[in-house]
Amino acid sequence: MSKPILEVNELTTNYVTRFGDKIFAVDHVSVKVDDGKSVGIAGESGCGKSTLALSLMGYYFPPLYYASGDIIIDGQNISGMDPDVVRKTILGNEISYIPQAAMNALNPTQKVIHFIEDVIQAHYPHTPKKEIYELARERFELLGLPAEVLQKYSVELSGGMKQRTVIATSVILSPKVLIADEPSSALDVTSQKMVIKMILDLMEKGIIKSLIFITHELPLLYNVTDDIMIMYAGQIVERGSADEMVFDPIHPYTKALMGSIIVPEEGLRDVKLTAIPGTPPNLKNPPSGCRFADRCKFVMPECRVRSVELRDIGGGRSYRCIIPEEDLRKAYKSEKR
Repeated sequence: MSKPILEVNELTTNYVTRFGDKIFAVDHVSVKVDDGKSVGIAGESGCGKSTLALSLMGYYFPPLYYASGDIIIDGQNISGMDPDVVRKTILGNEISYIPQAAMNALNPTQKVIHFIEDVIQAHYPHTPKKEIYELARERFELLGLPAEVLQKYSVELSGGMKQRTVIATSVILSPKVLIADEPSSALDVTSQKMVIKMILDLMEKGIIKSLIFITHELPLLYNVTDDIMIMYAGQIVERGSADEMVFDPIHPYTKALMGSIIVPEEGLRDVKLTAIPGTPPNLKNPPSGCRFADRCKFVMPECRVRSVELRDIGGGRSYRCIIPEEDLRKAYKSEKR
């Protein structure tokens, strides 16, 4: 049985506005990623996915602050650790990050190799430039990128090539965990396919051990990750295997999310699309009960007042709803009639 390479327990982080208000964008979130496994995180824009990505790395700068919880990477607890220490010893080595705007992450005034030199020497300041070049060349070629890219400026690269260059640079030190925050967004279909293949190759070739893939495209995660977590209004509302989440969702939000997007998988491609009514709650003053209550077609008066915890139903499956699993399934079947 594989051991967790990343274990997060009841992590809570918040933004502080200029008026001193706290916005809890990540609210008591627990994540476990086993060695050699990949976990996807999906949800609407603004649900807290990117904030969770930054929080998992223990990299806090105003207006984002750590509140509580444990972040354990390969046995080391980095919760509340000094950001400078995290940057020098943890980021890049233990855990790395592909930002959502990865195509804008490269310095347009530097050649790619000089950017990589800065990354490596920030961790290992005495590394010779010749050694850095050889490492970069080998890594880029291993991932299907020609060595001549190292001598180019970012403005000379296409969007897809920039994205792949940032990915290769993010894993130059072979981190144990890679967090990819919507790495295929803003790319054409061909470039998306190349980026996804590159990320999968990282695990296959042992460059990284485990992956967290963040996107709002739930069907994409079906082809990339082992497990999927659904996030809504700062909380995890359901978790299960990729098959379970796509073909057999339990939580009303997961069910609605699957019904609102085009799914190319057999058995789902002909399902009629339906919009999710309403908008997510304001996290400045979140509701006391279920945060999905105002948008849920199965809402009951109790949902708006009762505290809702994750129900563990075994086999790594859990969901956040006061309605029993059997009753939800009956409700879904009656809708089809």
